[in-house]
Amino acid sequence: MAVHKLDEIDRKILAELQADGRMTNVELAKRVGISAPPCLRRVRTLEDSGYITGYHAVVDARALQFEVQVYAMVGLQSQAEVDLSAFEEKCREWPLVRECHMLNGEVDFILKCVAPDLSTFQTFLTSELLSTPNVASVKTSLVIRGAKDEPGVPFDVLEARLAQNA
Repeated sequence: MAVHKLDEIDRKILAELQADGRMTNVELAKRVGISAPPCLRRVRTLEDSGYITGYHAVVDARALQFEVQVYAMVGLQSQAEVDLSAFEEKCREWPLVRECHMLNGEVDFILKCVAPDLSTFQTFLTSELLSTPNVASVKTSLVIRGAKDEPGVPFDVLEARLAQNA
């Protein structure tokens, strides 16, 4: 977990990299107002401290003919830690499951799934998910369209909160 105390420059670096993780260190340094060598040191410290956990490209699933996105709400028979962990491990093995979150409330987990077509998802649902030990119920919702998909955290909210507490 993160142990390094963030200052304003660190937060600017994080915000800039969250918006565009492909920029060069020189460009990043220019945007946050410091020279390149200390900027690179700060980025490495942010990585080592766990604030930056990775870099990836945002891929258009539909361009790759993954036309179906489904949220599956899963209820388990047992919520013992060993059973929760076993289900999470199973989710990590399924390629169609892109996100898995344990919830508090009516359902135990919500899974974000993608598939090339409805038939592929239906096969996964019936052959894999519903036949998994400890799964008691699954409710699915097919995504019609997305209105917003923002990664990370809202840095403007963080800065406003820090300004209030200063």
